[in-house]
Amino acid sequence: METRFLLSQNDIPKRWYNVQADLPFQLPPVLHPVTLKPVEPDDLAPLFPMEIILQEVSHERYIDIPEPVLEIFRLWRPTPLMRAVRLEKALGTPAKIFYKYEGTSPTGSHKPNTAVAQAYYNKLEGVRRITTETGAGQWGSALSMACNFFDLECKVFMVKVSYEQKPYRRSVMQLFGASVTPSPSEETEAGRAILAKDPNSSGSLGIAISEAAEVALKNEDTKYSLGSVLNHVLMHQTVVGEETLMQLDKAGVEADVVIGCVGGGSNFGGFMMPFLRQVLTEGAKIRFIAVEPMACPSMTKGVYAFDYGDTAKMAPALKMDTLGHDFVPPDIHAGGLRYHGVSPLLAALHRNGYIEAIAYHQVPVFDAAALFTRTEGIIPAPESAHAIKAAIDEALDAKEKGDERVIVFNLSGHGYLDLGAYDAYLAGKLKNYAYPEEKIQESLKKLPQVSIE
Repeated sequence: METRFLLSQNDIPKRWYNVQADLPFQLPPVLHPVTLKPVEPDDLAPLFPMEIILQEVSHERYIDIPEPVLEIFRLWRPTPLMRAVRLEKALGTPAKIFYKYEGTSPTGSHKPNTAVAQAYYNKLEGVRRITTETGAGQWGSALSMACNFFDLECKVFMVKVSYEQKPYRRSVMQLFGASVTPSPSEETEAGRAILAKDPNSSGSLGIAISEAAEVALKNEDTKYSLGSVLNHVLMHQTVVGEETLMQLDKAGVEADVVIGCVGGGSNFGGFMMPFLRQVLTEGAKIRFIAVEPMACPSMTKGVYAFDYGDTAKMAPALKMDTLGHDFVPPDIHAGGLRYHGVSPLLAALHRNGYIEAIAYHQVPVFDAAALFTRTEGIIPAPESAHAIKAAIDEALDAKEKGDERVIVFNLSGHGYLDLGAYDAYLAGKLKNYAYPEEKIQESLKKLPQVSIE
């Protein structure tokens, strides 16, 4: 039985797929954080290079991937699609389980797919330095590598709890030449304001975004780069889904269920959008399942409303599933999923019935990761383990119902630099953080008052 489905470098997708061309509805506008009126391209120019801004609002179905970006992609793409036969046997399920393994990239996750593209477009525009935030460090590592390849400086604000929990990701960023600061910090007005209120703040992605955006806004030679949430980021990640479709064709199967973990939404969005194209244009019947942590359940427990993308209200306001821009989630080990909101594109698809959303506590997620490690031989990132848990549940449901559904999930990164989290799991020290209802309700009171729908 074939368990590994490979492509040649000639099969690397040459175009990104832009789902906005096929959506049966219009996305709400992006609002200026001060005026709360729809932004114009020039409003975003202090943060992003113009080509990125144009891609963000584009309705072209496909956008060509520049050759310098493809040249770097060839270091690791195409990535393998694997059939999890040993996991299937352990579960005793008739379902077929496949996973796309993005952990083969140089920094160990899907994040370089957009980091390389964003660094390239910044270089073309003459930018000298890029600032960004990172949670678990996967995005910071990817952008640090990309900036190094294009001879750009990189400044990373790393959420403090992850800075302390995941020191080796910090080492990776520094090896690529990046400057890494734990957030909140004393380096920015936003950081100092947070520390004045809570000197022991563990940080959040919303806070780190504020710090990174502030540095970009105050320095003309500096732009800001985001590793998730925005349309262009999800579009850059569609190389993952496009490859997966080709590989499933080689395997002679079609997906019934497509699964991915969700923080901001980049890996799930890029993975599922090419499959969604089949639903929107060909009438395919595919279920899409977004999986998030119970401690930060923006899709399953949040409200669909306009909210700021960051804590200090410097980033534009987006209509999304949100827990409130100053919500600080508990210190779970899946640091990449600790974002208060989700991609407006995914939120709209969720609210229009195209995406199902589920949330898990972290202990059963790590149980699933342990089973996957013992059967498939790969230690998954804690974020990716959320998708594994959902895939296992789907496979067990198939067992109970006696059907042979095809389950495909994105294993968005490896966990070999997350062994501190696994140490805590093995020692029985992980906690299932309860959904902090009162903190979220308090945060939701501070949503911007917007008259636009």
